[in-house]
Amino acid sequence: MARRRRNVEAFSLSFLDCICCGFGAIILLLVLSKIYEPVVVEEAEENLEQLIALLQEELFNLRGQTTVLDRELKEVSQEAASTQLELAELQGDLNRIRGQYEASRKEEEATIDEGELRAARQRLTEEMKRLLPLYKRSTEDAVAGIPVDSEYIIFVIDTSNSMINYNWGLVQRKLREALDAYPTVKGLQVMNDDGFYMFPEFTGRWIPDTPGRRQAVINRMRTWYAQSNSNPVDGIQAAIETYWEPDKKISIYVFGDDFAGDYNIDQVVATIDRRNRLVADGSRRVRIHGVGFPRGFRSGGEIPRTAQRFATLMRVLCDRNGGTFVALTDENR
Repeated sequence: MARRRRNVEAFSLSFLDCICCGFGAIILLLVLSKIYEPVVVEEAEENLEQLIALLQEELFNLRGQTTVLDRELKEVSQEAASTQLELAELQGDLNRIRGQYEASRKEEEATIDEGELRAARQRLTEEMKRLLPLYKRSTEDAVAGIPVDSEYIIFVIDTSNSMINYNWGLVQRKLREALDAYPTVKGLQVMNDDGFYMFPEFTGRWIPDTPGRRQAVINRMRTWYAQSNSNPVDGIQAAIETYWEPDKKISIYVFGDDFAGDYNIDQVVATIDRRNRLVADGSRRVRIHGVGFPRGFRSGGEIPRTAQRFATLMRVLCDRNGGTFVALTDENR
């Protein structure tokens, strides 16, 4: 019996059902996967808000701590300033007490019974009247033979190599002794034999006589090396022309060891005479004293010719200008 073939259609209803079911399953999966997404986003936003709130709280805490620290720092600064002020006041009180103590101590040392002082003055006056007719100028009115009656003193110091190499320590000592011979003067000055000043800031004016200034002169002598030509004429002339005044009693001290060059002594003396002219009472404008230092020779040895010339020049100058010349030897050291 012959079998009849049935025609099969590719797109039958059953096939379409299967296709539709597949698409439906896919759509269902997509829907299910999207259901929880808003919940995750909300949780993330909530976590961020909590983090921001936490950070803001920490920021507020830090600001509060900073404010407290600033306040404490200001208080400490104020306390430090107050302490410094108190320290300054205490230092001032200490200085004032020290000053009062020194003044009291000096006053006690200087206290003299006024009755005894008047009696001593009276005895001295009577003795002076008794001796006045017998008065004659002698070396007792001088220190080391040099009169010390001047109110202003000028040192003209030879700063040549020979003085610095052989005599500088002795020069410093004799300068100190000369200053000590004048307990108080109205002014002083120091220059070398070329007329250059030890203290240029005092050029043309007097150095005030104070203990501090005297010590400054002595200290400066240790390192004062102003090269000169061993000729005191320039320094003497500069001192007379710059500082002479009719109402001042001035003495010039010339420290040197030789007189170099071919200068004629008579001409030098005449030049100084023109500068240091006679005044109304027959004396010169200023006194000129001389101190001769040894130039490395020993007693009994040969004296250099330049040292002999210096001694001759200063003897004549001192004699003509109311002063005294003192020649030192190595034994004077």
